[in-house]
Amino acid sequence: MTSGFLLIDKPAGITSHDVVDRLRRVTGERRIGHAGTLDPFATGLLIVGVGREATKRLGEIMGQDKEYEATLAFCGTSDTQDLTGCLTPVPGAVMPTEEQIRLALPRFTGRIRQVPPMYSAKKIAGRKLYELARAGQEVVRQPVAITVHHWAVLDYRPPYLRFAVRCSSGTYIRTLANDLGEFLACGAYLTMLRRTAIGSWQVADAAELQSVTPDNWRGKIFDLPPPDRH
Repeated sequence: MTSGFLLIDKPAGITSHDVVDRLRRVTGERRIGHAGTLDPFATGLLIVGVGREATKRLGEIMGQDKEYEATLAFCGTSDTQDLTGCLTPVPGAVMPTEEQIRLALPRFTGRIRQVPPMYSAKKIAGRKLYELARAGQEVVRQPVAITVHHWAVLDYRPPYLRFAVRCSSGTYIRTLANDLGEFLACGAYLTMLRRTAIGSWQVADAAELQSVTPDNWRGKIFDLPPPDRH
């Protein structure tokens, strides 16, 4: 059986697990997993390990830095920190200027601490946070150390800010958006998220999910890189 990685450009509207389920049917291989979940509304690079050797190596990829392009909207908040949640306008909020935004970004760059959102798969006492959130419960979450290597403004057309981020594994981009809006006293939530890279793997090399078939999937497999000995 072929073992290696499929690079998939995940479409919006499905879960990362949906991608794995489809590829199990396409390949006939049960030993399939992915290297880092994308929210259903998000698109972009999903690295899928096919076969025993590849799935054993997924942990090496999960820990690598990630790159994203995203869009946020100012002057509102969301209970999920993105457009899928309950959206609430911020009374009296003043739209920030581009200069104010650029001056604020260094506060969220480098080694920082981030509180995981309630609507996330992170577990506390054995339960996923989103399960507690859906049950109407909110629990105290401890801040987690992350690294934002680079955060650049790509375009600003109020209320929408389009930006690019390179960050460590475990960073929640929607929480970065929420925290920036909170700092600017106007609120913000994510409206678009696309993962463009994981380590040296690029979304430009990824295949659309619908293009992967039982007849061609082996030709889309990327070989396993040398093991990470560090």
